[in-house]
Amino acid sequence: MMELRSDTPPASRLSGYRRLATLAACGFVTSFGAHIVATNLPAYAETVGAGAFVIGLLIAVYDFAELFAKPAAGFIADKRGMKPTLLAGLVVFIFGSLLFLVVSPKLLLLVRFVQGLGAAALSTVSVTLVAKYFPAGRGKAFGIYNAVKGAGYVLAPALGGFLAHDYGFPALFAASAGVGMLALLPALFLPRDRSRGERPADGDDDLTLQQFFAIFQEPRLLPVYAVIVVNMFLVGILFGFLPVYLYSIGYTPLESGIVVSLATLSYLLVQPFAGHLADKSDVESTVFAGLLVASVAILAATFTAGAALMAVVVLAGLGIGAVGTNSDALVSTLAAQGRLASGMGAAQSFKEFGDMTGPLVVGAITQFYGVRAGFVAGGALALIFLFVLVKSRTLKPGLPAR
Repeated sequence: MMELRSDTPPASRLSGYRRLATLAACGFVTSFGAHIVATNLPAYAETVGAGAFVIGLLIAVYDFAELFAKPAAGFIADKRGMKPTLLAGLVVFIFGSLLFLVVSPKLLLLVRFVQGLGAAALSTVSVTLVAKYFPAGRGKAFGIYNAVKGAGYVLAPALGGFLAHDYGFPALFAASAGVGMLALLPALFLPRDRSRGERPADGDDDLTLQQFFAIFQEPRLLPVYAVIVVNMFLVGILFGFLPVYLYSIGYTPLESGIVVSLATLSYLLVQPFAGHLADKSDVESTVFAGLLVASVAILAATFTAGAALMAVVVLAGLGIGAVGTNSDALVSTLAAQGRLASGMGAAQSFKEFGDMTGPLVVGAITQFYGVRAGFVAGGALALIFLFVLVKSRTLKPGLPAR
């Protein structure tokens, strides 16, 4: 196990950073693959004569595949080995990407589903291996991993627009396959997480539905799953409906892009620092503080403009980023022995659930009562949840690392 500590020998630290870079590259593959296609779907729809509903379906099918495949991938990784599951996920993602180059463009729905299945496996296992390889300095390692993964959301739209304009829509899938291959090569040299023939830590390598669903009922993890869903609601509000609010108060597309970019940068850049802070103090208190900051900022956003709005947006990004990366660390701390990948997979599934349902709920509120009501309702909901969580003390600060 490699640790990001100053007292670790230089060679071991270098090996640890190489592993982290490999795992972060795997995380980047999933976010890059999702957004390089999603942001260019209007051009595809125009080419094949599809409407807005089909665009929404093509975006949702990737997340839908991940929603159900992530906990399954985690469960299989615990039972059959993490490295084989990670490599299988990368191969499936690459295959799905190349598939578009040889099938009818009208089969894009199938292609996106296959990509989503591969992304689910490599995303779940790569984040699990971060926890496994870094028992100390885990928060910082998660922060670096999530920051690199998040960079895929930032880089993919710009690169995808360039490729689609100059080389056509299929180039997006060639680029996705290429990124997948760049991650696959170093992943081949990751150490095996168990010896050949070794049984899982729980001594049972049978794949049963009862065991699979048990991770969703783990009492210690249920509060963390709730934190993840609430935080993803805030993500949906900030990145999905902030442009709506900016448009309503007369911001130009350029001005709106600058403000949203500030939110994105604060969300990405805070994660390594938030993880490091959690390592120095405790994960739970950092999650509480991040959720408080994010909730208040979201609630206040639509009452501000100009410099004050920029400050509030940055605070929201900082809070959401801190909760996001440290909730991963919290799950890895609380997951039972031999169920680490299953716990991480379930947590990733709850992220997808929050990411899918949050915009729907806030969108409905905005539709009937206006964008300010959507922001206020989301921020207030998160504050109420935080109050209940703190009062119940279901997450107790200072839990020892597993």
